[in-house]
Amino acid sequence: MTSEFNLISRFFKRPVPAGMLGGGDDCALLRITPGMELATSKDLLLEGRHFFPDVDPYTLGHKSLAVSLSDLAAMGAKPVACLLGLALPSFDEAWVARFADGFYAQADLHGCALIGGDTTRSESGVAISVTVFGEADPAQTMRRNTARVGDEIWVSGQLGAADVAYRLLAGALTDESPLAKKSRGLFGLDGSLLEQTRAALETPSPRVFLGHRLVAHVHAAIDISDGLLQDLGHILQASGVGARIEEALLPMHPALQYLSQADQRRAVLAGGDVYELCLTAAVDQGDNIERIGLEAGVPLTRIGQIVAGTELQVVDEAGKLIDPLPQGFDHFRD
Repeated sequence: MTSEFNLISRFFKRPVPAGMLGGGDDCALLRITPGMELATSKDLLLEGRHFFPDVDPYTLGHKSLAVSLSDLAAMGAKPVACLLGLALPSFDEAWVARFADGFYAQADLHGCALIGGDTTRSESGVAISVTVFGEADPAQTMRRNTARVGDEIWVSGQLGAADVAYRLLAGALTDESPLAKKSRGLFGLDGSLLEQTRAALETPSPRVFLGHRLVAHVHAAIDISDGLLQDLGHILQASGVGARIEEALLPMHPALQYLSQADQRRAVLAGGDVYELCLTAAVDQGDNIERIGLEAGVPLTRIGQIVAGTELQVVDEAGKLIDPLPQGFDHFRD
């Protein structure tokens, strides 16, 4: 029978960079560059709420760290280290090994050393808690309260795929959905569509490099993990401004073209699990933003403008206001 300490030693204890003290003492120690600020964030993922029980543990390990790294990206911070809390109903060596491989693949890619954490037995399902630490230049951090009237609004990547994949896996989209009826002759069954969208849900790419490069050109930023409109709304509230979004400019994932208009809007405007960046910048920074996106291999699309007032408006191709707007994700909304 594997003990908690054997599990940690076998799967989650690797050498850490010089200047850090990793697991083995009561606390980990890390050192950041003089003059930099420490940026930190925590995310909690629960089986049945954030991921399905049959998820590939490798992709779960990947996503467990990626979602927290996305928060560092939104601040323009450079990852330094992380802590992992893992609650398991039982010990499955093969499952833990694949989870650790997926987690470390992200950690190694982004230079984010695992320096400690905790494991325990859960009474029901897997629970994962990740805390990340990063370095941020206090003179150049992207925040939510610094958007300015006249700023252009940009978003990275493509929108909507994660929401569609989640609904397919949850059974909310089926063979009899409008999506499947229109796409059956082109894609076959829903499985083909799921293959096109599933990676966006299960193996998101945190925009760490992109955020670090953009920080000198951007006023405000946020990651849109709870949906574009809801998270952009946090910027508007913190900055005391409004926004006008043009639906026709939104970078919708191409697989969504066979959805009904209502489902497209829900997925693109309110769909969660989107670990992309939404940012605001002065008009004269447009060329720099596009160049950085090209260098990073991540498309950046202008989708609207910050305006006076506090209202968030979305207009369709004809310039008509879309009302009502779909709502983003909230764990406690009825």
